[in-house]
Amino acid sequence: MENPILKRLLVSGIALIISSSSSFCQFNVDFLKSAPADGVKFIQAYITPWANAFGAGLNGSWYNTAKPHKFSGFDVTLGVNVGFVPSSAETFEISSLGLSSSITGTGSAPTIAGPKNDGPALTYSESGVALATFNTPPGTAWKAIPVPTAQVGIGLPLGSELKVRFIPRIPINEGNVMLWGFGLMHSIMQYIPGNELIPVDASVFAGYTRLNGNVPLSLEYGAPSNYVTYNPATDFNDQNMSVTVEALNICAIGSFNLPVISFYGGLGYSKTRTLVELTGNFPTPVLVTTGTPHSEYNDNGVKQGSDFPEMDIRNFSGLRANIGFRIKLAVVTFHADYTRSQYNVLSAGLGISFR
Repeated sequence: MENPILKRLLVSGIALIISSSSSFCQFNVDFLKSAPADGVKFIQAYITPWANAFGAGLNGSWYNTAKPHKFSGFDVTLGVNVGFVPSSAETFEISSLGLSSSITGTGSAPTIAGPKNDGPALTYSESGVALATFNTPPGTAWKAIPVPTAQVGIGLPLGSELKVRFIPRIPINEGNVMLWGFGLMHSIMQYIPGNELIPVDASVFAGYTRLNGNVPLSLEYGAPSNYVTYNPATDFNDQNMSVTVEALNICAIGSFNLPVISFYGGLGYSKTRTLVELTGNFPTPVLVTTGTPHSEYNDNGVKQGSDFPEMDIRNFSGLRANIGFRIKLAVVTFHADYTRSQYNVLSAGLGISFR
């Protein structure tokens, strides 16, 4: 998509959740030097608030009226949805993660949306030898996550409307991202006799959105090191985090339509899910028992992405209710609405609409 305004919106929003400049690449990933299962638990606890707020935002701006387009009518709409992280998701307890006995340390740690201070100091040990010591990363204090969307609505027969979202894969710094989705609205007002005489519409809607992104990581090796098979200058440059965010929205919609302004609302169910996978070579310390037992970085400590369990974040699902308004001047529309849910969302957008 070549539209420079849309691309700027996309970059500013997606960067907050998966960009190498503002999130994953610059936070401390030293906790990946621990056992793979423990490192994954840290990542999941840390990023869950943004993942859920981002997924909630993906469910926004699907509709701004309950009246489907007439057959062959259409609209093109650009929207920005801001998902809000609740205060309860700003920190997590180390003891709640179920870490292995190789990790020592307790306390409350900030999530990615939490305060800008380092978390507790933790130590990764084996046979009484400390292999790595690190703090959990600081938060960003960002609790409002913008999610830009671009979609087309097309009128179908039988009082239905197809909605399509698509943004082709584009680069963001050293990573990339793409988005697609589809939804279907069907009028239930058409089955009520005399519906043409009242300025009210009602429909049912279902929509699904999927975002895929890749984010480079940088876990560096330490001293002493003794690599034979691997070349640290080149073999650790392929570290990557693959992120997939899915969002489902099923609801009933109603709208009250006046000549210039309409009021609309929806009530239904929403669900989000985030899958995270690591790929590449990751240097981790190992215990060397030759001579005095000590920590060392060598070939035996290089972990592949497949050594880290896949992260499946699906904490956000439940009732979703929203209310908003739309202003239409000729073919130009502006809409804004507020969604109440576990992760609240504020949405606004501009579009052109025909028939």
